[in-house]
Amino acid sequence: MDYRELMVDIRYPARWEAGEAAAQFGAGEAAAFGELAGRFNYGVEPGGFDWAATRTHAYRDVPVREGRWPVVIYSPGLGDARAWNTGLVDDLVSRGHVVITIDHTYDSSGVQFPDGRVVRSVLFDAEPSRELIKTVLDTRVADLRFVLDQLPHVAARFRMDLRRVAVVGHSAGGAAGLQAMYEDARIKAAVNFDGQLSYAFTDDGSDLIQVAQAGLCRPFLLVGAGPPKPSWRALMAHSEGPHSALSAPHATHASFTDAEALLRGDPHGLVEWNRRVVADFLDRAIG
Repeated sequence: MDYRELMVDIRYPARWEAGEAAAQFGAGEAAAFGELAGRFNYGVEPGGFDWAATRTHAYRDVPVREGRWPVVIYSPGLGDARAWNTGLVDDLVSRGHVVITIDHTYDSSGVQFPDGRVVRSVLFDAEPSRELIKTVLDTRVADLRFVLDQLPHVAARFRMDLRRVAVVGHSAGGAAGLQAMYEDARIKAAVNFDGQLSYAFTDDGSDLIQVAQAGLCRPFLLVGAGPPKPSWRALMAHSEGPHSALSAPHATHASFTDAEALLRGDPHGLVEWNRRVVADFLDRAIG
């Protein structure tokens, strides 16, 4: 095969009609997530959680609600699946956004295609290196821009307003979203959940990715599990556009995913806090 395929979900504001409730994961996705991301990213041994059992607030194939909806593209963390922030995604849709979630094939734990094929991640067995980090980020940026290229083909069907596009991402997805915004003027705003902007293994402000060196002139929000990272401070120092950095109380790196609700039990109310700060930012940035 001389090409690489992507899987995306499109979630949209809908008219209220009965439909098929959407599961969070397909069977193949759930199995791969449990064996790889669940185990290595979130400390849940295979069989310790029924990943195939979780449901969402979404329904399949119901009519799109009348309107012109701003667009959010969501990129998950390294090795995670596109469904692994469904709580946040469904909340954004309920507030009037079309949200496109991307599985980065060979990166995401397991990508299940419509014909039943499941393509598993190659990252969990890979030797960590600067070159690997660069390849991951470059590939994710290319994926984001490819999806942007395809949106005009479906914009009318889902009532998208392509003048108002933002990217939200966790970890590597957050870093890729900011870099994509630097490279592509179609992205008007970005949210980075706890993603460092450096090729180094430890964020000490060295070996910065391009966006952190050059800065941005459009709005962005940085949300972290602690004080602003050195690479974030570099980005903010070089940026002329509106931006802010928030520290989430009692958060861990995983708190910006569905792990906070499903695995940690949300003891500090972070689920609602995350949703509110993202929604407030997007209201200001893209309306």
